[in-house]
Amino acid sequence: MLIVLQTPDAGGKDGTVNHVFSALNPQGTTVVGFKQPTPLELAHDFLWRVHLRTPERGEVAIFNRSHYEDVLVTRVHKLIDKSTWTARYKRIREFETGLTDNGTTILKFFLHISKEEQLARFADRLEDPKRNWKISESDYTERALWDDYIEAFEDAISATSTHEAPWYVIPSNHKWFRNLAVSQIVADSMEALDMRFPKPSVDLAEIRRQYHEALEEKHEH
Repeated sequence: MLIVLQTPDAGGKDGTVNHVFSALNPQGTTVVGFKQPTPLELAHDFLWRVHLRTPERGEVAIFNRSHYEDVLVTRVHKLIDKSTWTARYKRIREFETGLTDNGTTILKFFLHISKEEQLARFADRLEDPKRNWKISESDYTERALWDDYIEAFEDAISATSTHEAPWYVIPSNHKWFRNLAVSQIVADSMEALDMRFPKPSVDLAEIRRQYHEALEEKHEH
């Protein structure tokens, strides 16, 4: 299962990972944070680094930011033109179809907060020493581009939400509701997979016979 989390700054990606996905077995769960591409990653196509982090069979991968940054940040900062981001929508759909065709369940969540809520969360970070580290210079400069980001999000969601890889827009001003909605969708999706424990690789009847024989032998001694 691949879970994609996208949101404006301070929208709650980390909080969602901590509160919703902490219940998953860490042996089969990975969280990937996609930062600014490295020189090596920039030397390849924009999906190259994403292919490397998709989940193996039986695993859950959570993308904290994702391949969608390449049709959001790059668009808002005018690093690509409309023909490029439109072509990338098609590439993303094909990429996600390839994953679902090979058995990967994809859930994409846009955690929507208001501009006012974002400012309030920035203020909370300033007042909380445990969260001061989250403050960056871009927090406030990027706010000036809020409308551009929302337009980019809306276009990307409309162009890439498919039956196989749907987008869920989650109202996230209230963290408790965000956590409830995301966890319910994930739980329902996992239940729909109708997963079963693997069949034993040994003869259980024979193992039980040996166990009882060992018990009888112990009692005789």
